[in-house]
Amino acid sequence: MMSYIVRRLFLMIPTILAISAIVFVIIQLPPGDYFTTVINEIQSRGESVDKEKLEFLKSQYGFDKPLYVQYFHWVGGMLEGDFGYSFEHDQPVTDVVGDRLLLTFIVSLTTIIFTWAIAFPIGVYSAVKQYSVGDYSLTFIGFIGLATPNFLLALILQYFAHIWFDVSIGGLMDPIYVDQPWTWEKSLSVMQHIWIPVLVIGTAGTASMIRRLRANLLDELSKPYVITARAKGLPPLRALLKYPLRSALNPFVADIGNMLPQIVSGAAIVSVVLSLPTTGPMLLSALQSQDMYLAGSFLMFLAALTVMGTLISDLALAVLDPRIRLDKGLQQ
Repeated sequence: MMSYIVRRLFLMIPTILAISAIVFVIIQLPPGDYFTTVINEIQSRGESVDKEKLEFLKSQYGFDKPLYVQYFHWVGGMLEGDFGYSFEHDQPVTDVVGDRLLLTFIVSLTTIIFTWAIAFPIGVYSAVKQYSVGDYSLTFIGFIGLATPNFLLALILQYFAHIWFDVSIGGLMDPIYVDQPWTWEKSLSVMQHIWIPVLVIGTAGTASMIRRLRANLLDELSKPYVITARAKGLPPLRALLKYPLRSALNPFVADIGNMLPQIVSGAAIVSVVLSLPTTGPMLLSALQSQDMYLAGSFLMFLAALTVMGTLISDLALAVLDPRIRLDKGLQQ
């Protein structure tokens, strides 16, 4: 098992490097760069441009060098903990994204816990009580959750919160705590405001996971080994938990690798609608302005989440399913 983990960790290195190259190329695909965007915006307002200053900044940060030199400079800086400089915010990237990454992690982790806590019991119930009133009701609600875009649900909740309660549900904390150091009062404010974003972001994921777990468990419940276990008098609950549920959990656990980046990237539009101080709105702004270092840092963060999530899901599957351990030779 340990040798398998070490091999996977070593495989992560070329994977991250390949992703970094793809990210860099994609960011460079649009014509021009951040300075070109700034010049166009200034000229559109009829103002003069200090081209000497812009050329100096280009030279200082290596934008006048070949692309491969810029790439190695960027990757080398990340390896040293220097993620570059955000020209749009006129600050180092680490200073710009610090609190936003923390808040994004809090929202994402809470959403995953919410998704699993709701989807698991409902999916099992729908499979065991197939075609019951509860199954039909929960299936209907699940289809609504799948069909409703997250940002539309956010707009609907905002509308009814304003009409019925005359309150705003935007933001992750009270305005007085924005840009303030973390205190116990600020943490309480985040916990009071976080349930709306978690509900909105987690709805579609919860609904799809319910449907997936229900389908997988129904496939297992119809197999001969379950019928044999029941025929031998094994209690229904034990027969469910010991065999079919464990097999049905494999796709459930495998989704961890996709869930982390999907929650972070899929919440971008929701963050804009709800005015959440997470990475989503800043990533959109950085891509629009071609702020290379800021956009690249966010995209590499998503890539790292994907790779780490895949590693966690593979290890969890190896622990959960003995067949996977035997196939991969992990018993030693």
